[in-house]
Amino acid sequence: MATGPRSNDRLSTDMVDNLTATFEGALHDVTDARFAAEDFLRALADVSPPASPECWNDILLVVNELAANAVQYAPGPFELRMRPTFDGVHVTLHDTNPTPPAPRPFHPNTGGGGIGWHLVHTLCHQVSVVPQADGKGKDVHVFLPW
Repeated sequence: MATGPRSNDRLSTDMVDNLTATFEGALHDVTDARFAAEDFLRALADVSPPASPECWNDILLVVNELAANAVQYAPGPFELRMRPTFDGVHVTLHDTNPTPPAPRPFHPNTGGGGIGWHLVHTLCHQVSVVPQADGKGKDVHVFLPW
């Protein structure tokens, strides 16, 4: 659902601190990343409410998927960054694996899996993957409506 900028939202979102949170890469860090994202969204909602409740839930789902992929496919620490934009939220997740994510087929008979990257692309306005020049990881950038 595309929405235009709401009046005075640009000025009010300048009052929201960007989020930068680093995690060791353990399984529980997926939950901790989601909690950090919720704190960020709560502060953002105080100054600029989301256009719809789905915006909040979509952002949390995408953060959860990106963090889970980092824990599963990129051993070691990961960093979550979030900032408001003029019409949404920019989420960046940095991990230690330089290989870009690739969609996998969904096989429900073997335990599932394979839908996270598809969800990310479906829910986000824009998705880009930027490998680090030194080969020590990548940044996944996604933009979601707010």
